[in-house]
Amino acid sequence: MAKQSKKQKEALAKYDLTKLYSFEEAVKIVKDITYTKFDASVDVDVRLGVDPRKANQMVRGIVTLPHGTGKTKRVLVLCTPDKEEEAKAAGADYVGLDEYLEKIKGGWTDIDVIITMPSVMPKIGALGKILGPRGLMPNPKTGTVTMEVGKAVQEVKAGKIDFKVDKYGIIHTSVARISFENDKICDNANEVLSTILKLKPTAAKGTYMKSVTLSSTMSPGVKVDPKSISK
Repeated sequence: MAKQSKKQKEALAKYDLTKLYSFEEAVKIVKDITYTKFDASVDVDVRLGVDPRKANQMVRGIVTLPHGTGKTKRVLVLCTPDKEEEAKAAGADYVGLDEYLEKIKGGWTDIDVIITMPSVMPKIGALGKILGPRGLMPNPKTGTVTMEVGKAVQEVKAGKIDFKVDKYGIIHTSVARISFENDKICDNANEVLSTILKLKPTAAKGTYMKSVTLSSTMSPGVKVDPKSISK
């Protein structure tokens, strides 16, 4: 087992690792045990009672955080020339098509989100091995493959995020920055969790939301009582 640092020991001594806290309490604790010198992200991990290997138990969704992510997302729009002005006016950081496809083939992935049009997807499909592992492949289910590229850019810039349960039945997503006010962190986290609750598959049996953990970059996790989630 790795040796704990002094700050890790200090953090773990400030709360009960076995206790379930309300969201308000958990946010206060996470702020108190975050020692990073940068504006750390606040993350939520949700363990679900689903079998992701079965298509009828897959949980995936999109949500717009009420107070944004606290991070400026770099957006690339891959579109035909007639849509370029719309994308630029909406605030896209990079707009074009073939020249950016070539850059990506060369290993360039200095972006956070790619938005494109249905007619362009065949060209992007060939880049699946590069974009897929980085979570950059556009998908109609997340609103990143659309004819309304301007609207999609605005939504991403406003704090729209997507999430997906992994093969272990866990959803991991960032909901805020540690510099956010406590109530704003709670609002964002509740928005994500209430959306996950609404997406419960009918095929899922037993306890759906098994555990919820709140943490920040490099901090220990604080267990949250799922009953404290605002429906």
